[in-house]
Amino acid sequence: LEEAAFQLQQIFRIDISIALNILGTESMRAGHCRVAFTCFKLAADRGYSKAQFNVGLCYEHGRGTEKDLEKAGFYYCQAASSRHPMAQYRYARYLLQHGPGGPWDRHHKAVALLEQAAGAGITEAQAYLGVFYMRGLQPQEKRGLKYLLQAANSGDAQSRFHVGVCYEQGLGVQRDLAEALRHYRQSAAMGNRQARDRLRA
Repeated sequence: LEEAAFQLQQIFRIDISIALNILGTESMRAGHCRVAFTCFKLAADRGYSKAQFNVGLCYEHGRGTEKDLEKAGFYYCQAASSRHPMAQYRYARYLLQHGPGGPWDRHHKAVALLEQAAGAGITEAQAYLGVFYMRGLQPQEKRGLKYLLQAANSGDAQSRFHVGVCYEQGLGVQRDLAEALRHYRQSAAMGNRQARDRLRA
């Protein structure tokens, strides 16, 4: 009976959090940012990862509350620890730009989070890792190309352009100008100006 009561409490807590998060989302869409922030915060403080992510966004962009990157990082961290993929991406970016601790620790943790987010299909994380591995102090071109292709196949025009560069210059792949042109054309068709410029060149 005690176990059943505990389970009911958990369900009630989660349901309230979901309802508050939905109310927050609808309030944000209606332009009621302060109300939205209050709803997100109530749900976040109950441990609901989607609301924690939304509170992080509010703090990062100053929606419904004062802009505060440290608090944004805190809430992204909370959501990321519950395996929220977009929070993993945002927290990784926060760590790389503003995070506490030594640069090596921050860097190592951020890359691990980016890898998890990319594995969960977050295009932004795939694109970021692709460029990161291509341009790092010790470039890992094959690995970078893998992530750029993932992001490109998810519809990211900039990553598609970078894949073209890889084929044109032979980075992580056999040099192939015909394949480079194919990727540039696809990227240009998606509106990428760099790809259009490259095709003219």
